[in-house]
Amino acid sequence: MNTERLHAVAKRYPQLRIAVVGDFFLDRYLHIDPAKDETSIETGLTVYNVVAVRAQPGAAGTIVNNLAALGVGEIHAVGYCGDDGEGYELRRALNAMSGVNLEHFLTAPSRLTPVYCKPLVMMDSRPPRELNRLDTKNWVPTPADLERDIADRVTELARRVDVLLVLDQVELPETGVATRRVCAAVHAALRDNGNLLVLADSRRGLHDFPPLGFKMNAAELGRMTRSTATELEAVKGQAAILARSTGQPVIVTLAERGIVGALPGRPPEYVPAHPARAPIDIVGAGDAVSANLAAALTAGANLREAMELAMAAASLVIHQLGTTGTASVSQIAALLAPERDSSPQPSFPPFARGGQGG
Repeated sequence: MNTERLHAVAKRYPQLRIAVVGDFFLDRYLHIDPAKDETSIETGLTVYNVVAVRAQPGAAGTIVNNLAALGVGEIHAVGYCGDDGEGYELRRALNAMSGVNLEHFLTAPSRLTPVYCKPLVMMDSRPPRELNRLDTKNWVPTPADLERDIADRVTELARRVDVLLVLDQVELPETGVATRRVCAAVHAALRDNGNLLVLADSRRGLHDFPPLGFKMNAAELGRMTRSTATELEAVKGQAAILARSTGQPVIVTLAERGIVGALPGRPPEYVPAHPARAPIDIVGAGDAVSANLAAALTAGANLREAMELAMAAASLVIHQLGTTGTASVSQIAALLAPERDSSPQPSFPPFARGGQGG
């Protein structure tokens, strides 16, 4: 894709309406100055002195960050936080972003706000060094009344958005937002709203999800299709079979190898990754891929074009150290600019949204 085509697609982003359904974490970064280390009188252990604290939305919030960076006009956060200080920080960070609507983002007194607390040792002229992370999660099932509330909101919201992005970030089933009840509501919304695009992603894999549009990595695809083959052609074949069986898009990320995409009834597509240009941090790359795929496909890009934009965004994000980064349209355009004259333009038709899973 060249920059002219990118801008033709991106000019539609302000009209898009996208809902992100899933586990919203607070990413809290603690900046540690090693020059200020002390020794605790009580324990004899090193005391790390925090000189700055910053917070931003993480997990499903990272997708929201990327959608906002792209200039998407209407972004609905669908999930919950706890009635605690971390929840206040998360709401404040979400509310600060352009286009984000918190009407369907609930405060749940029965839940803790999920947190990734990331201590970073900051050293002049060197990349930040992350120490052991301190996580806060919910370890008991999501209450039924909270499930019902979220499922009802998904049903209502699906009638007036273009896309539902679903992110299951928790390792323990039924303890987050994307429970069986909520995923069933997403599936029903896909069935009842023919022009709706749905892309689901799960940290645990998508084997127990209903037939939705899937975004996954190669290992997760292999488990779903019961295949151990990881060669590119094998992955393309597996993705095509899964897309045909679900009637929905299948997107497979291949880390440094790139990305594969399949639509029902069409040959699978492959786009290579951009080479690394410096030290990298892969955190958040997958969420940038999800955001760019959703925005581009809904704005009229075909599958290959959308994957090219997703790979450019992922390349930008992984080169942002010490944070979970984002990629704006102008940044993506700058990365694509050297390819302006050589990028071939796909001849197949734009992505056709809709279709029912089996």
